[in-house]
Amino acid sequence: MHTQPILIIGANGKTGRRIAKTLSERGYCVRPGTRSAPIPFDWENQATWAPALEGVSAAYVSYFPDLAFPGAAEKIEALSALAKEMGLGRLVLLSGRGETQAMRCENIVRASGIDFTLLRCAWFAQNFSEGYLRDPVLDGLIALPAGNVGEPIVDVDDIADVAVAALTETDRHSGELYEITGPRLLHFSDAAAELATASRQPVQYVPITLAQFHAAMTEIGGAFIADVFTHVCEEALDGRNEWLGDGVQRALGRAPRDFADFCERAAAAGAWAAEAA
Repeated sequence: MHTQPILIIGANGKTGRRIAKTLSERGYCVRPGTRSAPIPFDWENQATWAPALEGVSAAYVSYFPDLAFPGAAEKIEALSALAKEMGLGRLVLLSGRGETQAMRCENIVRASGIDFTLLRCAWFAQNFSEGYLRDPVLDGLIALPAGNVGEPIVDVDDIADVAVAALTETDRHSGELYEITGPRLLHFSDAAAELATASRQPVQYVPITLAQFHAAMTEIGGAFIADVFTHVCEEALDGRNEWLGDGVQRALGRAPRDFADFCERAAAAGAWAAEAA
C-alpha cells in the first residue's frame, strides 16, 4: 500500500473518477479533490486548497468547467504557486488541443518550478455516452458547428491510463507533453454512423453555424456559458486539430482505443438504453 496520498482534483469527473478508481485498485492512497470530499477542494474557495494539498505526493488537475473560462489561468497560477510552496512532487494537468487559454495554463505549469506532465487531449468519446451529447444521441440528432472537419476522438479511458502512469511512474513522464488522441480522424457524420450502429437506433449529424450553436447554448446555460463554449468550438473545430497525436503510444507503449470499440462497450453497458435515460 502506498500511503502518501495522490490528490485528484475533479475526482467526480469523466477522467478523475477513472484515475481515482485505478489508483485505488493498485493500492495507492487517493485524496479526492471535490467540494464534498472529507478534505474538500473548491476552485472558488482558495481556503480549501492548502488542506487538500497537505502531504500529497502528486496532484491531477482538471479545471471545471474548462480552462477556456475567464479566471481559469489565474487559478491555475495560484494553485501552482501554492503547490510549489508546499513541496508538491508533480502536477499532471488536463488540457485541450488548440485552445489558446489552455496553452496559457500549460505554460503557467511549465514555469511553476514543479515537476509536471501535460495531457493535451482531443474531443472525448464519452461526451456521447455520459456527457452533454448523450441526450442528442438518444434523440437521434447531433448538431455541432464542426462542418466536415475531422477530429481524432479519444477514449477517456486512455487519458486516465496516461494520467495514472504520469502520477506513479514519475521519472519516465517528467516534463512531458502528451498529445492524446484516438487512432484515426473521424468526421462527426462518421461518428454518428458508428453511434447508430452500436446503439441500434438512428443517429444523424447536422452541421450548424457558430451563431446557431451560440443560440442553442444560450437557451441551455445562458449567454456567458454560450460565449465561452462557442469560442472553444471556434478554436478547436476549425481544422487545427485535424491530425493524430502519439501521446498514448509514447506514454503507454500501445495504440489508443478506437472509437468503434468505445461505441460497442458503451452500448453493452447500457449507455443509450431507454431505461437509462
